[in-house]
Amino acid sequence: MSNSHVLTFSCDDEPGIVSAVSTCLLQLGCNIIDAQHFDDHLTGRFFSRIEFETVRGELTKSDITIGLTPVLTSLSASWTVKSTAERTRVLIMASKLDHCLVDLLYRWRIGELPMDVVAIVSNHPREVYGNLDLGSVPFHHLPVTKETKPEQEAELLRLVDIYGADLVVLARYMQILSDELSARLSGRCINIHHSFLPGFKGAKPYHQAHARGVKLIGATAHYVTGDLDEGPIITQDVEPVSHRDTPEQLVRKGRDIERRVLAAAVRDHVTGRVLTNGNTTVVFAD
Repeated sequence: MSNSHVLTFSCDDEPGIVSAVSTCLLQLGCNIIDAQHFDDHLTGRFFSRIEFETVRGELTKSDITIGLTPVLTSLSASWTVKSTAERTRVLIMASKLDHCLVDLLYRWRIGELPMDVVAIVSNHPREVYGNLDLGSVPFHHLPVTKETKPEQEAELLRLVDIYGADLVVLARYMQILSDELSARLSGRCINIHHSFLPGFKGAKPYHQAHARGVKLIGATAHYVTGDLDEGPIITQDVEPVSHRDTPEQLVRKGRDIERRVLAAAVRDHVTGRVLTNGNTTVVFAD
């Protein structure tokens, strides 16, 4: 069993936060092996990710949680502690385009993404994916029409509960989630957008970009909210193109960038590197 854990937390900034938390971990018998912090001067919020090892072998996650509670409660912090041995349970949703689905399955199988794929849901039947090897991963066909959408979203939530999914990934799932479903999956549903988001109009575009937490101009992975394609951005990347590129070449390059951006966002999430900060995110480096 791994004796390594990750603590993530955010709270209002004040002097002595790092000292208080690190002292508490020391008193519990823990050794910090990586620590990253961010003080947002604009919002007055403090964010931290601390990876540590337990020196005493008998120390459990429950012991650590109980030990950390007084100091983090005194800071009115939002926090989680997770053993690095715990694997995020992921439900993947896809439509006809399967490049992101295939890429996530490959990275999962070779151990690049520390997660467990518990189910695949599609609005198209299994036959659409031809000879794609899904292994033993359960596949669920939930066709969506205007009339059946409420029932199908209810079934999706039932599957999330049945499989105990911690995260839902929209791997080019070409259906818009309702406001109600988006709210139910808040903070645990990632989408890949096949374009550069967001676009800013009007005055002070750079001020608008900062307020939305833009990381880079390119394909965008973000948390899903009720506002279409307006959720907090996790990862972005860019792909250079030129006048020589045909539409078909743009599609090929687009597939490549979508795959790597989505995979990066999923990895950041499952390794506890993403903390939401209003409409933006704090993403700590790997």
